[in-house]
Amino acid sequence: MVIFFFFLFGIVIGSFLNVCISRIPEGLSIVAPSSRCPRCLTPIKPYDNVPILGWLWLRGKCRSCALPISPMYPLIELLTGLLFVASYFSFDISQLTFKWLFFCCLMIVLAVTDLRVRMLPDAVNWPGFGVALGISLFIPPQDGTAQFLADRIFDRQLPAPLLGLLDAMLGAAFGSMLLLGASALYKAIRGREGMGMGDVKMMAMVGAFLGVRGAFITILLGTLLGSILGLALIIALFLIRYKRDVAERAARRGMGKVSALHWAIVSKYQLPLGTFLAVGALLVVFFAQTPAVLHLLQRPR
Repeated sequence: MVIFFFFLFGIVIGSFLNVCISRIPEGLSIVAPSSRCPRCLTPIKPYDNVPILGWLWLRGKCRSCALPISPMYPLIELLTGLLFVASYFSFDISQLTFKWLFFCCLMIVLAVTDLRVRMLPDAVNWPGFGVALGISLFIPPQDGTAQFLADRIFDRQLPAPLLGLLDAMLGAAFGSMLLLGASALYKAIRGREGMGMGDVKMMAMVGAFLGVRGAFITILLGTLLGSILGLALIIALFLIRYKRDVAERAARRGMGKVSALHWAIVSKYQLPLGTFLAVGALLVVFFAQTPAVLHLLQRPR
């Protein structure tokens, strides 16, 4: 019953996350008006708005005008439900559970928004950052950097809430500055922007939740996943002749060989880094922040 409750609660929250993903990039209110078809503007009936099931019995189409409804909506609801269940299995029912449930919601919104419209909205990053700092006073990042610095600099035990806040602030500073430095280095080497400031702001928020160690592993995993999948996608685009007609037209004008021009075109395709950072952050939560793993890491050698 507890697992069912977490899944049910998750898919309901997932329905709200769909609203955030659809409206926040457009600068629209996530409260009003109620959900409606974007073409005929017919409000969606409550019985058609049931998470996952509503999309299935509508067969993915608006009841009024038959406009296709993206499968993104039920998939996000399902993903949110599964992450909520995973949070229960990893953290049981505790303060940590609700902290990571909120964090999972933020990561879903940012990952999907960046994938859809290449945007990491301030309306998600900054409130998330503020909540992370507030939570750190009661549920600090399990990092220990602040305690290490306090022992070396102050030679005294600081209050737990202050240590938690310092860990969050250090994680935010480290995550954002590391990514900012990587962005500057990429631009210096490649001569073009490799990421936007949205990624830097996102890592400030992620670092405030995870601390210095978690922020570092998130960036490591996110960039590794992005590089592997990005290269695989570029190769796939080259093989399926994506925009090869453009390369052929350029070759006829004497600008080079078709294959070289085609590779140059597809190699410019960029995947959203924020999506992979979000995936990396979730991996850190479920594989490096669980009580069992933290106990193992903190055990004296």
